[in-house]
Amino acid sequence: MKVLFVFHDSPYGTERTYNGLRWAKQLAEREDTEARIYLFGDAVIAAAAEQRTPTGSHNIGKMVDQFASLGGEVGSCKTCLNARGIMSERLRDSTRLASVADLGEWTVWADKVINV
Repeated sequence: MKVLFVFHDSPYGTERTYNGLRWAKQLAEREDTEARIYLFGDAVIAAAAEQRTPTGSHNIGKMVDQFASLGGEVGSCKTCLNARGIMSERLRDSTRLASVADLGEWTVWADKVINV
């Protein structure tokens, strides 16, 4: 099965991105499943390098890296990044710039699309 997760919320402030990443990671660990994540809107902040979180808090950037290390692909909306002043050189190595056209291709690729 091929699953696409589309994240919309900021990685900090709610637990939606945190829980969505946990869910995506569980699917990426399965041998019979491929998973991808597309970061839209404020969710692109999850792709920013050098995130600093308080002791005891989850570092969403590291969770993105863990997902990618399992073979998952992460795309960050370049229009959303530009709107937030996040330049491509500030992206984590585990993510790539992506467009709405990429999202369209990934949607066709997926058996299931989950909006988080």
